[in-house]
Amino acid sequence: MITINTSDVFGFLLVFIRVGFILMLIPVFGSPLVPRRLKVSLSLVMALLIFPFVRETLPANLDFRGMVPGLFGEMAIGLMIGFTARMMFNGIQLAGQIVGYQMGFGIVNVIDPVTSQQVSIAAQFYYLFAVLLFLVTGTHRIFIQALLSSYNVIPPLKAHLSGYTMKKLVDLSANIFVLAVKVGAPVLAITLFTQVVLGIVARTVPQINVFIVGFPLEIGIGLIGIGLSLPLLSTLLKSTFEHLGGDVFTIMRMMGT
Repeated sequence: MITINTSDVFGFLLVFIRVGFILMLIPVFGSPLVPRRLKVSLSLVMALLIFPFVRETLPANLDFRGMVPGLFGEMAIGLMIGFTARMMFNGIQLAGQIVGYQMGFGIVNVIDPVTSQQVSIAAQFYYLFAVLLFLVTGTHRIFIQALLSSYNVIPPLKAHLSGYTMKKLVDLSANIFVLAVKVGAPVLAITLFTQVVLGIVARTVPQINVFIVGFPLEIGIGLIGIGLSLPLLSTLLKSTFEHLGGDVFTIMRMMGT
């Protein structure tokens, strides 16, 4: 039987903070569309399940003064894990923005319910496709595993940031642009080739109004290119999701050493 004392209350709060920040920042579960009550309730339930296994690793005389510095470390763990995944989805949305602009959808925007900002309709399509594949492939289980494993890698009150951790985050940030180019490359190549052909036609047959013909043609070819590139996009995203788990655990090991 677990005896409830002040040290246990503060220890449970540390566990709840880490669990809550991870669940509120990871993709899908961290979406503003998910009710806050559901997030808090799920965080509370998971913290209650995890706390008995973590209780022995906490200081016996934990008080408020000793807990406050640890709160920032627990928050940092959730921020780092969530930030790692969010950067991947930001790269996918960036690819959609570039593709949409290239197709002529530069001003065709919709409201993104996740960020509450206007984004290209192509970016929203790529994002929703990535979220669907994220759930279908079971990648979301990586974060549940990371949450449970984080207490073995980073015991409570033991998290710290180092120069290597920040360097890893910078490298992951740079991958946003690499991923955006990879995701949008097929459609960008097709639309670029279309524009070259239209330029040649405009020079050889001046009677054709390329501006009137070009806009619907680029949109149609761009949509066809998006459809044809979906199998390649699925393969690329599956490979990216596999590397995502490695990046998350690398960040945790760096914060625990």
